[in-house]
Amino acid sequence: MRHIFKYSFISFLLIVLQATIMHLVTLEEITPDILAIWVVYLALSEGQLHATIWGFAIGLCFDLVTGNFIGLSALTKTMTGFVAGYFFNETRTRLTLGSYRFLLIVLLASLIQNTAYFIIFTRGTDIGLFQAVVRFGLTTTLYTGTLSLIPIFKFSRQSLM
Repeated sequence: MRHIFKYSFISFLLIVLQATIMHLVTLEEITPDILAIWVVYLALSEGQLHATIWGFAIGLCFDLVTGNFIGLSALTKTMTGFVAGYFFNETRTRLTLGSYRFLLIVLLASLIQNTAYFIIFTRGTDIGLFQAVVRFGLTTTLYTGTLSLIPIFKFSRQSLM
């Protein structure tokens, strides 16, 4: 891990941002997941094994900071890193990060993450399986995908220079 301190610092900032500020952009109880975008970025930059480990660490830290269902975010962020890691290609990292491929990878990884998260999180409540997957999982995925356009624009501009 070449950039462990840089990634740790950015992860810490994003965890704090997700836990404190992101509720301000919540729409109809749906909040975008900037941590999932970060884990996908790590997967495309560092590979599957590193992203899986980072996903677990980031998810566990987020669980400990928020106190919600300890281990659930760790599990689902691990899944995100693992799934997104399949798209790692060392020679095409910048190209992938600055194109629509990044959006598609974020959508796929986020869909898997959110489906698992909300199926487990809503067990024992009045929310049914279909509503957990569609109402919360799919809409959170779409909101996260929309927010992932920001890094795409950033990396596409860098590749032009």
